[in-house]
Amino acid sequence: MMINNKKILLAYRPVGMPDESNFTTIETSVPEIVDGEVLIKSLYISVDPYMRGRMSDAKSYAKPYEVGEPFIGGIVGQVIESKNPKFKVNSFVDGRLEWAEYNVSNGSNIRRINPDAAPISTALHVLGMPGLTAYFGLLHIGQPKEGETVVVSGASGAVGTIVGQIAKLKGCRVVGIAGAEEKCEFLTSELGFDAAINYKTSPDLYKELLKACPNGIDVYFDNVGGTVTDEVMKLINFQSRIVICGQISQYNLEKPEMGPRILGQLLKTSSMVKGFIVSDYAEHNKEGYTTLAKWVREGKIKYRENVIEGFENTVEAFLGLFRGENIGKQLVKVAEAAAPNPVEREASVAE
Repeated sequence: MMINNKKILLAYRPVGMPDESNFTTIETSVPEIVDGEVLIKSLYISVDPYMRGRMSDAKSYAKPYEVGEPFIGGIVGQVIESKNPKFKVNSFVDGRLEWAEYNVSNGSNIRRINPDAAPISTALHVLGMPGLTAYFGLLHIGQPKEGETVVVSGASGAVGTIVGQIAKLKGCRVVGIAGAEEKCEFLTSELGFDAAINYKTSPDLYKELLKACPNGIDVYFDNVGGTVTDEVMKLINFQSRIVICGQISQYNLEKPEMGPRILGQLLKTSSMVKGFIVSDYAEHNKEGYTTLAKWVREGKIKYRENVIEGFENTVEAFLGLFRGENIGKQLVKVAEAAAPNPVEREASVAE
């Protein structure tokens, strides 16, 4: 039986802010799988800010997307055909897969998901890459101590929301920086942040930070960069820790911004700044998954999903990240999960 498939490719590299013209969608057919492979139907697609960097051919920590080739990102899907004994038909998996309605995998780039432990979509945020990013960045680099002040930029996003809640669990005062009143209200009312600042409407961000952080800033978890970070740096304490996770304010600039020189401030305060990517801590993944899952089960970590319906809206969901449209994790819902006992294609292996 022939299965039609749609894939989203990089049409050409953007200059500045990307738009719909940088993407193209093709239709193709799904090849028959061979021994060791599985066929996966996409259920949820993750769109993430770091993917903007991979649209460029500039040297970075991740290989750039090739023009004319599919985007690769986080996918949660369901196995609909299997010739790999490790993955049963109808089981759920996630992995770094093509932006496509269907993917074929040899099993090396996917992991099984237990749908009874948490909703399967959480494998793309709180119990996936963003959750691990928050966990390792804050705890391994930021090392927050009870009574300290932690400031998070991009605080209403998939990573920032988790960072702030973990900091609260560690007994810290937590201040979030976001770009809308609705987001600030969400941080304080639902997630328990001590204060939240709308940088877009603030007439003087430094003064608002000073008011929210009367004892200075001990840990800064930076997802944004730019002028927001410039103001935060004026308030860092002795031996503060600055965690560089993202720089979303800079991703679409055609030329680098000129900004304050911060090395003198780091010197005067004996502070540490460190950038990282989540794969730096891969050997600790089990620890991160286990702890985050426990906190979610106990209701100590909350999350919000901003779900866009339809594979055809994947590009719009991605572009929405840079317009600040999401609170929590931005996801695309591609399809519903199959019934408990789906009919297998003729080539499937009985399990």
